[in-house]
Amino acid sequence: MTTPLPSSFRDPDAYVFRDNGRIRRRIAASGRPNFQMLMTSGLYDALTADGSLTPHELIEDTGEACVIEPLQIPFVSYPYEWSFSMLKDAALLTLHVQTMARQHGMTLKDATAFNVQFLDGKPIFIDTTSFAEYIPDTPWDAYRQFCQHFLAPLLLITYRDHRLLSLFRNYLDGIPLDLASSLLPWRTRWRPSIYLHLHLHAAMQKKHASDGEQETPVAHQRPTVKQAQAQAMLDNLKNLIKSLSWQPAGTEWGDYYDFTNYSEEGLSAKKDIVCRFLDDVKPSSLWDLGANNGLFTRLAAERAIPSVAFDIDPAAIEKNYLYLKENRLPCLLPLVCDLCNPSPGLGWANAERDSLAQRGPVDAVLALALIHHLAISNNLPLPKIAEFLASIAKDLLIEFVPKTDSKVKILLATRPDIFPEYDFEHFLAAFSQRFAILKQSPIPNSDRIVVHLRRLA
Repeated sequence: MTTPLPSSFRDPDAYVFRDNGRIRRRIAASGRPNFQMLMTSGLYDALTADGSLTPHELIEDTGEACVIEPLQIPFVSYPYEWSFSMLKDAALLTLHVQTMARQHGMTLKDATAFNVQFLDGKPIFIDTTSFAEYIPDTPWDAYRQFCQHFLAPLLLITYRDHRLLSLFRNYLDGIPLDLASSLLPWRTRWRPSIYLHLHLHAAMQKKHASDGEQETPVAHQRPTVKQAQAQAMLDNLKNLIKSLSWQPAGTEWGDYYDFTNYSEEGLSAKKDIVCRFLDDVKPSSLWDLGANNGLFTRLAAERAIPSVAFDIDPAAIEKNYLYLKENRLPCLLPLVCDLCNPSPGLGWANAERDSLAQRGPVDAVLALALIHHLAISNNLPLPKIAEFLASIAKDLLIEFVPKTDSKVKILLATRPDIFPEYDFEHFLAAFSQRFAILKQSPIPNSDRIVVHLRRLA
């Protein structure tokens, strides 16, 4: 008997498990009719052909239950780690999948953002068992969930602030519509589609909040929604979401490389150092911590190394995502992450959504132009930084930025220097407790040094 993953226990028809490092899905007898319909209706072929749904192989079939192995996703991310355009593209994908399902006599029984992952710069739907047979003239049961998971956060980012996406950490089933309605500016009520799908929706949800305490209505009491009406609603949602945009302004790192203090020679040398590191180590997976717009992460992605580019600035992640999307760059996933407060374990028993550390370790980590922000801006002792990095990576390429550097001088300009041990000697001493020091490479025309470290056994 296989053991479901901690994130896979809510669907009685199927669950996901790990078998020798491979993710597989077991579909119970109760889920077979819908699965068979997905496979025979033409829907599976249509969605996998256009890259909307993960393809799978049938591994085992007992006649009742069956096991499938879907296309493997190198790194599982969560919506509270995405940029605006990532969430927007995931929303449009979900509407596309629902539209295609309706054309094949099926429907999505849920519309959670957690059913979408990113692969090679594009969103892809991963839950093969989210499809159910469509009952004619019935409403889309997942409409409320779609609005909470996609529409509400997209509107909050558009009209308020990208940081409100972090509400997803507290509300794993999506941002409550009444909360979103109260946070949005009043003028959004004058836009009919926003009023319909969010403000009026929130009011009706609040009005009928007690209905769940009543006896469940029989099927013929459900509202009747004709096919044309249902498709018109999906089209209206699609047009609304397509119209939303976010222009980041005033963020800290979005234009970092336009104002860097590297000389042209120094930047070129730094790229060469990273390339030599990648070619020597040949990692099968890589994280770039403090990646900014992904300039150096792309060097790994271009070598077909599955890479995640983390940065605290949503503008930098947005630019990175739009770049790889436009250039169709595979093997790269940009995510918003505050290393001093990374994604924790969330959900039931803190186990449904893995913490950042639980999704590691990886073969290699880049930590370029990062350590001074951790040590000085956030008062993290060097041994603590070394301990964390050793827990997530075998090989580490880290850039030490000394106090003589102009960027560090800026950090210390408005605060007392309480960091007497922030120097290269103490850096080496702290990291040598966890790593072997393999190579030191000074960056020309600067006081910065890039160091290749390998974790001690």
